[in-house]
Amino acid sequence: MPTSSLALHGGTPVRTKSWPKWPQWDESERTGLLAVLERGEWGGYDRAVREFEAAFAARHAAAHCVTTVNGTTTLETALRALGVGPGDEVIVPPYTFVATASAVRIVGATPVFADVELETWNLSIPAVEAAISPRTKAVIPVHFGGLPADLDALLPLAARHGLAVIEDAAHAHGSSWRGKPVGSQGTVGSFSFQASKNLTAGEGGALLTNDPVLAEKMWSIANCGRRSDGMWYEHPNLGTNLRLSGWQAAILSAGLARLDDQLQRRMASARRLHSFLEEIDGLTPQRWDSRCDAHAHHIFLMRFDSERFAGLPREKLIAALRAEGIPASAVYPYPLYEQPPLVEPFSRVTPSPNAELLCQQTVALGQSLLLADPEEMDDVANAILKIRENVEALKQ
Repeated sequence: MPTSSLALHGGTPVRTKSWPKWPQWDESERTGLLAVLERGEWGGYDRAVREFEAAFAARHAAAHCVTTVNGTTTLETALRALGVGPGDEVIVPPYTFVATASAVRIVGATPVFADVELETWNLSIPAVEAAISPRTKAVIPVHFGGLPADLDALLPLAARHGLAVIEDAAHAHGSSWRGKPVGSQGTVGSFSFQASKNLTAGEGGALLTNDPVLAEKMWSIANCGRRSDGMWYEHPNLGTNLRLSGWQAAILSAGLARLDDQLQRRMASARRLHSFLEEIDGLTPQRWDSRCDAHAHHIFLMRFDSERFAGLPREKLIAALRAEGIPASAVYPYPLYEQPPLVEPFSRVTPSPNAELLCQQTVALGQSLLLADPEEMDDVANAILKIRENVEALKQ
């Protein structure tokens, strides 16, 4: 149970034990890297790349996988392969990492910001529908925190308007919607393997699709404009070199083998936190939609209502949690349309009051914390209870 004195005020922290470190690795990574070393290929044509692409596609129920150097270039590659460019518009959420919108600008198109849902942090489908114009070519839903966007509503809406759906699944390795993994339900799925992600090689990215023509276009763009069945010196298309290396593929294959076990651990910890937060007025977790069979929980998200915590500022709550040994953060302090390269007229902004409120209210825990035993989530609960008990002292 919580003690009476806050760690910020000299008391003993609720938790002094360290949380699980990230990334996690074992001898399987070492074995894979040594195999790449001894083959002497090392680059993007080492067989480890093909093997990982096949395994990643199979895990996510997709026909094709194309890897690239990171999850920003995956978005750019998908947009280019779909023919998105100057004069086109692409609908994106304003509460996400900058790459989702900057990729649209980089290919010469206009990002159009549509608001998100307060309960899910994901694109609001009515807001998407209201943002569609004759120039709209695609929509990029972000499965934020690992929770899939409402694909039941979004995919039919996109089909009615002839829009491509690029699933930004950078947070959602292994997440599923109605029993089917995300990343393979839209036109194309984009994944990141950056250092913080639930599957990582430090950097890297992957594209999934069930369309063989689109897969070939994306492969060509990432492989200097070559054809997959062509000669080395043939470059029929304009492309660049975005190839993942054999080193990265070896690490990713080792990580993929433990992804499902880690997925189950994160979900078990998240369920325990959800159960606790149901009893706490003023901290509301991301709604776990029942249609989401598997939730990657790249980030455990909560909305903090300061008024229900006696007017405690969010910054003080986060500082107090950290002092108690709970590594909380605020994520994004303002929406993407306030970033200089994305302000109007470089974008089109529709009213986004929910995104702006989430910028003020979000409190988050990282995915590696959830890899602890579910019982250890009680430390998070006890830290929150301790802060509630001392809220008046904390406000001073």
